[in-house]
Amino acid sequence: MSEFDYDAIIVGAGPIGGYLARKLAERELKILILEEHSEIGRPFQCAGLVNPKAMASVELLDTVLTPIWGARIYSPEGTLVEIGHESKIRTWSVCRKLFDESVVSQSIKSGADIWLSSKPIDVKITEDKVKLDISTPKGIQTLTTKVVCGADGAHSWVRRSLKMGRPKETMIGMQIEVTGYNGKNGKLDMYTGTDISPGFFAWVIPSGETSRVGVWSQTKYIGDKSCEDLLNELMRNSKWSDKFKNCREVGRFVGSVPSGILRNTTSTRVALFGDAAGICKPTTGGGIGPGFAHIDLIIDEFSDLIKRDKLDKTVLSKMDKKIDKMRKSQARARALRDAFLSHSSDEELEQIFKVWAKPEVIEMINEVGEIENPIPLGTKMLKEIPEFRKLAGRAIKAVLWS
Repeated sequence: MSEFDYDAIIVGAGPIGGYLARKLAERELKILILEEHSEIGRPFQCAGLVNPKAMASVELLDTVLTPIWGARIYSPEGTLVEIGHESKIRTWSVCRKLFDESVVSQSIKSGADIWLSSKPIDVKITEDKVKLDISTPKGIQTLTTKVVCGADGAHSWVRRSLKMGRPKETMIGMQIEVTGYNGKNGKLDMYTGTDISPGFFAWVIPSGETSRVGVWSQTKYIGDKSCEDLLNELMRNSKWSDKFKNCREVGRFVGSVPSGILRNTTSTRVALFGDAAGICKPTTGGGIGPGFAHIDLIIDEFSDLIKRDKLDKTVLSKMDKKIDKMRKSQARARALRDAFLSHSSDEELEQIFKVWAKPEVIEMINEVGEIENPIPLGTKMLKEIPEFRKLAGRAIKAVLWS
C-alpha cells in the first residue's frame, strides 16, 4: 500500500480547482478536492465571463447564458465608445453555478474524489509528506499527501497558513443581478468616473433573462465610501440612471479580487493556483482564463514531479519560473490600466475617450483589441495615433518599460 492517501489534495472546488483536478487525474494521479461549502458554485463572487480559449478547454457551451461580442464604454461625461461585431465572440456570459459544477464533474469523471462541507484546519509539511487535518461532516479526518494545492480563492487558507505572501493588489467589488435593465443583447456596458468607480470602472453584463450590475475599486480610491454607495450612485444619481429605472434586484454578491502574481507560488510540497496565487487580470478582474492558462503551462512538469515525488522547494521553484512571462505581462497590463484609467482624472479620461471615439480608432480597437492582452492595442495606438501620444505619456512608459 502507498504511504500516501492521495497524490495531491486540492483545496477549493471552484473552476480552477476543478480544472487542475481533472488535468492531474487524467495523468493517472490519485486526487482529492476539498470544498468547504455543501454545494459547488455557491457563494457566487464573479462576473461570470469565460473567454473563448478557456471555454475551449472545457467545452461547456451548454452553460452559456449570452455570448458577448461587443461593448459600450462611457466616459465620465457620457462620450460613448462602441466596439465589437457580431461576427466575433469576445467572451461568454455563463451561469457560474452550472459552469463550476460542470468543471468539477469533469474532474470526477476523470477519477478525482471530492469531499463537500470539508475544509483543512491544520497542515504539517515535512521533507517527505504533507499531513492535513480536515473538518468534515463525520468529524476530524487526517490524510497524507505528496502535495497540497491551494485553489481556495482570494482569502486562501493555504496561502495564509503557510505564510506565502500576498498578491500585489486587491480590488473590492459588489455585483447585483437585476431584471429590467435597458441594455443591448450581446454587448456589455462599462461606465467610468470618480463618482461611480474611482480608479476603475462599473459594468453591466447581459446574462440571459437578467443582467449583472457591478462596481469595483480599491480602498485607497474610494475613501470612506463602500462599493454599495458607488453602485447606488450609478443606478440612482448618474447620467445613466434612466437605464436602471425599471431594474429589480434578484441577487447580490460581494467579494475581493486579488491581482499580481506572488513572487513564489510554490514552496516545499505546496503550490498555489488561481486567485490564491494572485493570477487574475488586472484590467478586468477575470481569473478563469489566466488560471486555466497557468495550469496548462505547468501541468506536464507538475504531474511528473508528483509521480517522482520530487517536490522540494528548489525543484518546484524551477516550475514556478515558467510563469515569469505571465508575471511580466500582467505587470505591463496593470501599468497600462493605471496610466489610462486609475491615475487619470475625469477630465483626462474625457480627452482620452474623445480620441478613442474616432472611427479610425474604433476600427483599430475592433481589429487588434483583446480582453486578455491589451498590450498590442496600446502599442499600436501609441505608434499610429498622434493625438493619443500627446495624452498618454504615462502609457508610453507602461508599454515600453514595464
